[in-house]
Amino acid sequence: MPGVGKILALTIMLETGDIRRFPEVGNYVSYCRCVRSNRTSNGKSKGEGNSKNGNKYLSWAFVEAANFAVRSYLFVRRYYQKKTARTNSIVAIKAVSHKLARASYYVIKNQEVFQPKKAFG
Repeated sequence: MPGVGKILALTIMLETGDIRRFPEVGNYVSYCRCVRSNRTSNGKSKGEGNSKNGNKYLSWAFVEAANFAVRSYLFVRRYYQKKTARTNSIVAIKAVSHKLARASYYVIKNQEVFQPKKAFG
């Protein structure tokens, strides 16, 4: 995966544990703290809670991988620049880390090679 070296790969693998405990990709991404923790009811915001739920080390690992991937890979940089044009750079990096977390879920679960066209296509 782009931006994931030996240390980050080991961190992701060891902090994730058994991937079968996450039935869907959304559960894994939420555990990695790559999504917002807001509560809504009938389209109205009822607050944000439980933002510290999940694994802080996975969150750190995917943000680090996103920063390296933006610097090193053209297809990730294009996605990042498109996001930065609409919002600020912190939100754009978090969006890249979200994409990497989703991709890593499928890489770990299906034992397949990372495909950049699927992730950033």
